[in-house]
Amino acid sequence: MKKKSESEPPAVEQPLWLATTKMPRPAALKKGLRADVCVIGAGIAGMTTAYLLAREGKSVVVLDKNFVGGGETANTTAHLSNFPDATYREIERLHGFEGARLAAESHTAAITQIETIVAEEQIDCDFERLDAYLFLGEGDSERNLYEEYEATRRAGVLVEQLAAVPNNLDLGPCIHFPNQAQFHPLKYLSGLAIGIKHLGGRIYGGTEVQEVKSGNASKNKTQSKAEGAIQVKVKTGPTVFADSVVVATNTPFNDWVTMHTKQAAYRTYAIGATVPPDSIPKALYWDTADPFHYVRLHRIQVGSKISDVLIVGGEDHKTGQADDGDERFQRLAAWARERFPGITNVDYRWSGQIMESMDGLAFIGRNPGDDPNIYIVTGDSGVGITHGTIAGILIRDLILNRKNSWESLYDPSRKTLRATVTFARENLNVVGEYATWITPGEVGSIDEIKPGTGALLRSGLSKIAAYRDEDGTVHEVSAVCTHLGCVVAWNSAEKSWDCPCHGSRFDVQGKVLNGPAIAPLEPHSTEKPKKEDAA
Repeated sequence: MKKKSESEPPAVEQPLWLATTKMPRPAALKKGLRADVCVIGAGIAGMTTAYLLAREGKSVVVLDKNFVGGGETANTTAHLSNFPDATYREIERLHGFEGARLAAESHTAAITQIETIVAEEQIDCDFERLDAYLFLGEGDSERNLYEEYEATRRAGVLVEQLAAVPNNLDLGPCIHFPNQAQFHPLKYLSGLAIGIKHLGGRIYGGTEVQEVKSGNASKNKTQSKAEGAIQVKVKTGPTVFADSVVVATNTPFNDWVTMHTKQAAYRTYAIGATVPPDSIPKALYWDTADPFHYVRLHRIQVGSKISDVLIVGGEDHKTGQADDGDERFQRLAAWARERFPGITNVDYRWSGQIMESMDGLAFIGRNPGDDPNIYIVTGDSGVGITHGTIAGILIRDLILNRKNSWESLYDPSRKTLRATVTFARENLNVVGEYATWITPGEVGSIDEIKPGTGALLRSGLSKIAAYRDEDGTVHEVSAVCTHLGCVVAWNSAEKSWDCPCHGSRFDVQGKVLNGPAIAPLEPHSTEKPKKEDAA
């Protein structure tokens, strides 16, 4: 393992895409309006859905509390592959031969849909087709690789077995996936934003939705705004009235319990390391380890200077259930240096949130138990770019009452009996996290918290989340997640409070970073009351 040089500059603590791209920041919604469709979330799923519906002549409004691409899409490594993270062996076991075939068909169609949009909208986003290679993880057997090859072929994916990854990379035997792809995800979303606006769509940033209230939507545009329409209420006051609403916010904030028992939040880590131009063949690479590693290249040109960035991801863990992010970044760098030549230094590092469904496929469609015209997209399961694009295609068809053979496969109401063990294990894990309520604090007093760090402490029957700024200022908030009351945990790598139950994340002042929580952590003060106040 190459040791970090003392002169090596620190990595940029930001996704490569955000660090090198200026994203559109639409103005906030100031007044109420009416639309055929309101999409909440301006990531890959929301923007694709909005674009495809606008192409069909629907009036579309997109709302996002940040800006276009400012959520989890910015954290992706942007592999465009028709291979699900769960593997085809597992998809076949859980969903049968036909389910695996439809999964392959839909992910393949998603890549083609992106390619089509790039061509039609002339989006300069570095889209290109390339090869991909699945190789053995350390300690895994070639038998497992062969079984995956057979299951992938049964799903209808064109693959071949190779004795070694080509181009002198010492990665061992592999499965070759031709005709996969990669692109720059934020440049693509910028192009989608332009396309949506050209088609008459409206996009608003800095607009946080507080509530989605159902109401027997009607197609009659001559009726009053409120009559029969779904109401999307914005925190600052305005309301959007729409016939259909799509909640594309990574995890649905409008569903309090049901969907959150069917998926689990995981953090995944990524680094961007400089390598000499053309020293590593451009392709997608991933291994069979658990959790697995995934690799791709991205070229950066500034003036006449060209450099290649090797993007390496992995080291996943359940959100809020580990606080060793720095060590995980180091392990990624060590793993990459052992397998890919020419790495000089790590220039970027970041992490993202993955919603792992209990059966390996996303939940796309009508929100269970809700107004039939309220749709959700969640459970990206590590392939959010293709799942988000599938969502755009499928929800467009559902809203337009078109038949789509993928509907039942991705139905959020589905019950996958063969995933019962996974369902039980994940929910028992959540139950176990509530035991934190009865444990002592991590520190006995605020004085023990060092600058730039956070810790839990007990105050009577309450748990307090306390953070001390570098200048010594202490921020104290309730440690109780406002979603379902789990106790949050400190994330030192990202300086956030993360919920180990359902993945909500908050900044040091309690502001929501990730749902499903909507409300911030409640403020708290451990200062003793003055005598005159207690009198």
